[in-house]
Amino acid sequence: MTTTTYTPRAIPPAALAELRRTDDAGRACRPFTADAEAAGNPLRCCLRSSREGERIALVSYAPLRRWAAETGAEPGAYDEQGPVFIHAEECAGPPAAPGTYPFDRPGALRTLRRYDAAGRIVGGRLLEIPEAPNEGFDRAFAEAFADPAVALVHVRAVEYGCFHYEVRRDAP
Repeated sequence: MTTTTYTPRAIPPAALAELRRTDDAGRACRPFTADAEAAGNPLRCCLRSSREGERIALVSYAPLRRWAAETGAEPGAYDEQGPVFIHAEECAGPPAAPGTYPFDRPGALRTLRRYDAAGRIVGGRLLEIPEAPNEGFDRAFAEAFADPAVALVHVRAVEYGCFHYEVRRDAP
C-alpha cells in the first residue's frame, strides 16, 4: 500500500465549533443519532464514515468562504455552501498520519475543483477512483498543483455535490 502524497484537510476545529451552534446558512445545528441508514455518511470533522449510534449533524458549510476569510481572497459567486455531516460534539479529528485519502471507494466519482489565490475556479477534473485510490488521487493532485495558479483543491462527491475535503498547495 502506498501512502498519500498530499494532505487531506478536515474542517478546522474553530469552524466546527461554530457549525455545531449555527451553520453557514444561519440554521441551528440539529444533532441526531445515526441509525443503520445514517451509518456510513462521510464525516468532515474526522474524515471517516459515521457509525451507527454516533451523534452526528447535517449542516450547511461554505468551505471557500472560510478559506477566503483566512487568506483575504474574494471568491464572489464561487462562494457556495452545501451539506456536510459532522460529529455533533467535538471529536478527535482526523488521524495524525492518515496514509490514505478519505472516502476512497474504488469506482466512486469525485470532482476535484481547483481554485486560485483569489478564490476563483481555475479548472477541475473528474476522477473515477481507481482500484489503487492513493495513486489515482496523487496523480490528480499532482496534475492540479502543476499549475502554479492553483492554491487549493476541493474534493467533492459527484452524486450529491457535497464537499469532502480540501488539499492546499502549502499542506505539510
